[in-house]
Amino acid sequence: MAIDTLDARIVRLFTDQPGISVLEASRRLGVARPTVQARLAKLHASGVVRAIAPVVDPAALGYPVTAICHAEIDQAVGYRTAQRALGDIPEVLDMYTTSGDSDILLRIVARSNDDLQRVFDLIMESGAVTRTRTQIVLRTHFHNKLLPLVAAAADS
Repeated sequence: MAIDTLDARIVRLFTDQPGISVLEASRRLGVARPTVQARLAKLHASGVVRAIAPVVDPAALGYPVTAICHAEIDQAVGYRTAQRALGDIPEVLDMYTTSGDSDILLRIVARSNDDLQRVFDLIMESGAVTRTRTQIVLRTHFHNKLLPLVAAAADS
């Protein structure tokens, strides 16, 4: 879907302040409330915006350790079974099927390095994963950096 500068401004405002009302957004953007409402509806209907929600910080919830895990799945089990099994582990935040040396990539959080071992044990006990290679994240410099992409799409 093609978006314009106003769409990008709307996305930025609702990303920065997910609890803002449409009326307040219209005031800040200097456009009519029905315009903001219609643009939001269009962005949702097209799938550009899937949700307007608060951003949760795992560290603030007591999960300061983040790890990136490359995993190989049991081919007899398959991706769907792996998705169901790993989706039941709360500390597994993201799962991507990938090409290359690993079958899936996981983003995992834990309360400590010792707790990370517990999460790995759960992953291996799922029966879906046969091998893992993991890196602990030392610092996140940026995450989910989508607003510059929205701006670039609006400029094109």
